[in-house]
Amino acid sequence: MNPLALWPAAARARIHGVLTDIDDTLTTDGTITPDALDALHRLRAAGLPVFAITGRPAGWSEAFALAWPVDAIVAENGAVALWRGASGELCRDYLQDAATRAANFRQLQATAQRVLAELPQTRLATDSHGRETDIAIDHSEFAQLDEADIARVVQLMKREGLNATVSSIHINGWIGGHDKLAGARWIVQSRLGRALDGELDRWVYVGDSTNDARMFDHFPHSVGVANVARFWNALAHHPRYVAQGERGAGFTEVVDAVLNARATGRA
Repeated sequence: MNPLALWPAAARARIHGVLTDIDDTLTTDGTITPDALDALHRLRAAGLPVFAITGRPAGWSEAFALAWPVDAIVAENGAVALWRGASGELCRDYLQDAATRAANFRQLQATAQRVLAELPQTRLATDSHGRETDIAIDHSEFAQLDEADIARVVQLMKREGLNATVSSIHINGWIGGHDKLAGARWIVQSRLGRALDGELDRWVYVGDSTNDARMFDHFPHSVGVANVARFWNALAHHPRYVAQGERGAGFTEVVDAVLNARATGRA
């Protein structure tokens, strides 16, 4: 694990946007702490766009899209975007059209019931009522599954034709080729009118779990908060650097590193 201190100041000074996971990266015990919220405000004051990319449902994300100083939240692993409009209203967009979402929803619900029937030790995530384009099985939030059970859920979802990934709290399943990276590309193009892949070295991605692995691999500047250590051996790709702090404290550490370097660079 390369400590965050090894991230070159010149590279940090060039960062002009932040992409971040939410659970156990931006939040701590399910809540955003004052230091992390202040870090978001400082990014906004500095003119850096922030997009949160999460496996959480659209319904759960609505309040935070309105309240937090972020440019948008992309929920359900890249499928739904939510942001606060110019008049303070909640705006939303989807990666898939309505007919596709309706057909997929039926298959997703059938798969969820199959998981619960074949693996009676499992339970749906408590935020399932707010999900529109995926399903989620709880493994660490309010229920506990061991690694073998998590693997069984993933295998069953894939057997039913779903994509599946594991976050720090849930096992998510969905239909379609999207993921966090596709969601990040979509939201940067949609909200900023820019192609993310043309400016990868100007963005940092912050995460904590196995469903962040592709993002860790794709971005030359990727950081894991310290609790990424829990998933280190399961990660297909590791973050370039690891913060000393866990969860919101680690996210704040990343923001400090970026803003301090930018201030020094301007000076």
